[in-house]
Amino acid sequence: MTKNNQKQPQGNPTDHHEKGVDVPYDRLDPETLRRLIQEFVTRDGFDWGETGGTLEDKVREVLHQLRSKQVKVVFDLTSQTANIVVCR
Repeated sequence: MTKNNQKQPQGNPTDHHEKGVDVPYDRLDPETLRRLIQEFVTRDGFDWGETGGTLEDKVREVLHQLRSKQVKVVFDLTSQTANIVVCR
């Protein structure tokens, strides 16, 4: 309730917040992880800025970010898909 005794809106079914489970990257099959990263770095709208680089460079960079806990793998229970997200 707010101070005016109005209910706060509950989640809207059109909201696109991930309800997911963290998946330790090192528990994934190495080839599955590689394909997940390749799909992630080649998505439309993914901006590599000035760094560019080859697909292999980008995969290595994401692997480094996973190992250093800058990003993590999350399995979205709603969409039944895996994603790589920034750690908070």
